[in-house]
Amino acid sequence: MSSYVFVVMIVAIGCATAVASQYLKNREKRAEQGEDVNETLAHLEALEERIKVLERIVTESRVDLKREIDRLK
Repeated sequence: MSSYVFVVMIVAIGCATAVASQYLKNREKRAEQGEDVNETLAHLEALEERIKVLERIVTESRVDLKREIDRLK
């Protein structure tokens, strides 16, 4: 084999290593973003539940409202 073949192989190995490294970094970043999305969705579900409770309290009669507020304390 000539020296040009070795040079080309070394350059190809270097490029493949750079591509593989970038791929792994991007895959890790996507995994982190997926965890953030799941955390945000869980937080939104909790907030929706709290809003449902508040809507129910507001639409009930005055007597039930005082009782519900006392129960929440």
